[in-house]
Amino acid sequence: MHISDKIEILAESSKFDLCGSFLCSQEAIKRKPSLSGWIYPTVLPDGKTVRLLKILLSNDCIHNCYYCANRANRPFQRVTLTADELVRLFLELHRKCLVDGLFLSSAITKSPKYTMEQMLKSVEILREVHNFKGYIHLKILPESSLDYIETAIKYADRISINLEAPSEKYLKEIAPEKNFNFLLQKLETLKELYKKGLRTKAGITTQFVVGASQERDKEILNLTFSLYKNYHLSRAYFSAFQPIPLTPLSDLPPTSTWREVRLYEADFLIRKYGFDIEELVFNENGNLPTDEDPKTVWAKNHPEFFPVEINSAPYDKLIRIPGIGPAFASRIIKARREKKIKDLKELKKIGVPIEKCKNFILINGKSPSSSKNQLTLL
Repeated sequence: MHISDKIEILAESSKFDLCGSFLCSQEAIKRKPSLSGWIYPTVLPDGKTVRLLKILLSNDCIHNCYYCANRANRPFQRVTLTADELVRLFLELHRKCLVDGLFLSSAITKSPKYTMEQMLKSVEILREVHNFKGYIHLKILPESSLDYIETAIKYADRISINLEAPSEKYLKEIAPEKNFNFLLQKLETLKELYKKGLRTKAGITTQFVVGASQERDKEILNLTFSLYKNYHLSRAYFSAFQPIPLTPLSDLPPTSTWREVRLYEADFLIRKYGFDIEELVFNENGNLPTDEDPKTVWAKNHPEFFPVEINSAPYDKLIRIPGIGPAFASRIIKARREKKIKDLKELKKIGVPIEKCKNFILINGKSPSSSKNQLTLL
């Protein structure tokens, strides 16, 4: 098979490994990657956006995860790139200024040892032979040995170990061949290496398949909070389950993408806003409400906290206001150093989404919802 045909198939297969950047927007929900699915934008910890070639080394898997398009018992075309083919492809796209970095994952072909060796060989060639200094995200296979993990840390900017579910019980429902405690042990290994100073620049990530089993958002976020606190996790990613034909879960209904969005928003509250897991509001089923974002839900459940005075509130209070995040809070503080903010017009000038925040704030002691201060939006 010609390499271009292999690439089309493997890039398509990589869509199902969704451990990538996500922005809570209608555009993100539509999931429209560029260049036939080869290239995805991702945001680095420093805020810089880079374009990644996102591809599998192989889609020929020996495992039979119930949700996976690449499961062994599913009939479809199987292909595998050699390490040299992958390197040639990446360098050609990089020379044409189409990509800045690489996101390399793979189904487990032949054996975990063989597959991990080929993935590591690919990134080693890029780093050592071609002196590539850009961004590399490398997926670590669950069965990887300590020396393979150390090599991955040496060559990759970010590594990922996907848990897929928040407990052994739920993992068995969607991937009976996987062992949840074994996956956690790999994170424990990374934790010990971290203590010794062996760590990647952009950290460790994991991913959860959401809605394929009966797991609850509260269980997912409880585990995520623990991973941030105890295992130096940099990011968690959430992939709303979508049934794939010719898999055991093909008859399940798709999970609403809004559930995915709410999990990301809650995750941001934990990582960027200082929210504790106990502060999040869940419904009677243990899931986040999907009709409103979790910060607005929290605000409506804590009337004692509001209204917040825009001209005097400290940063940690400003970011609790619906519609005001770290960037807007910083802009407000900067603006009021020069002069007091007088009305909603001035807030709007610095970009604050006033319709979202106006019922939770005071401006110079007055509610902006009063007739005197009300702003007519065009």
